[in-house]
Amino acid sequence: MLNVAGELSGDSWGIFTFLCAALCNLPALPALNCSEELGAGQSIQKTYDLTRYLEHQLRTLAGTYLNYLGPPFNEPDFNPPRLARAERVPSATVDLDLWRGLTDNARLAANYRAYSRLLCYLRALDGQAGTAELRHRLGHFCSSLQGLVLSIAGVMSSLGYPLPAGPAAPPASPGTPVAPNDFLKKMDDFWLLKELQTWLWRSAKDFNRLKKKVPPAVVTLRLEARGF
Repeated sequence: MLNVAGELSGDSWGIFTFLCAALCNLPALPALNCSEELGAGQSIQKTYDLTRYLEHQLRTLAGTYLNYLGPPFNEPDFNPPRLARAERVPSATVDLDLWRGLTDNARLAANYRAYSRLLCYLRALDGQAGTAELRHRLGHFCSSLQGLVLSIAGVMSSLGYPLPAGPAAPPASPGTPVAPNDFLKKMDDFWLLKELQTWLWRSAKDFNRLKKKVPPAVVTLRLEARGF
């Protein structure tokens, strides 16, 4: 007699019955569970990409703003000394070996504090800009920089680091008067853009090194024992 699909011969029934009995009497086996942990690696990559975008964006903004300030600020070889007034702006001029010797947590915290303060100063520039085009460019850049601050906070959170304590905004400085003349005010603006450029350059290097430590996605295998 021919075996028709859907019918089992006597030998097939025997094998099938044996397998069912064997499976029913097996102890519960550990289940192999594959899960993909996403978070830190992707946050670092996103922050790195945003930093590089802001570097490019700042080059355009700085050129427009320095032309607005006029000479000598828009001259390529203009490199004035940093005045005491400019110390309010967080400086990125730290020895590179000393900076690299810090922990990842310390560097991330320094970046978070610096960009939070720089953002406050840039928003003040936005309110003082004399042309609609410049206000538009500053407003767009401030929005992007706000995104960078939030992105750094996301990286710190994904790595298990707490955000720096204290206010993000620069503290009031009653002992530091407003620039007494237009030239010193322009000097303040010049140093703000210069420090921001240096911070972004160094941050891009920081996040590039950090993303090599933490891969974008880590696949982990877990054995979940059930039934014991």
